Amino acid sequence: MTLRAEHVAVGTELPARTVTVTRADLVRYAGASEDFNPVHWNPRVAREAGMPDVIAHGMLTMAVAARTVTDWVRDPGAIVEYRTRFSSPVVVPDDEHGAYLEVRGRVGALLDGGRVRVDLTVTSGGVKVLGEARAVVQLGLPGQPEAPAEPGEHSR
Repeated sequence: MTLRAEHVAVGTELPARTVTVTRADLVRYAGASEDFNPVHWNPRVAREAGMPDVIAHGMLTMAVAARTVTDWVRDPGAIVEYRTRFSSPVVVPDDEHGAYLEVRGRVGALLDGGRVRVDLTVTSGGVKVLGEARAVVQLGLPGQPEAPAEPGEHSR
């Protein structure tokens, strides 16, 4: 059950999301993805590679952005295409706050067959970290059931 196409127009904004990424998150992600590149956990190696400190995994950053889309459409299987370019690393300081990823999205185009293109803006510390971030999403068509509203949200 997904959001239906008739409820969406070009310019529709997705709910913005801010996600905290800490060093502990990097360790967990490294274990889950088996990406143990030391630039994600060793400050010395990160500096030798030209980074100011350890950086978040690029795929983790992409996943945070994609989650914004799947939460909006209420169907993790609705993304049929996803692309982006890494434009700046997400530096994760060794403190109690970590780094903040801010994700905003808006419908940039209505496509055939109930698909829409969602354009994403992903920043950390005011710096754009993903460029050309876009997802093509398959929305429900008329006559298909719509996903129930989130708790506290009114049905459309």
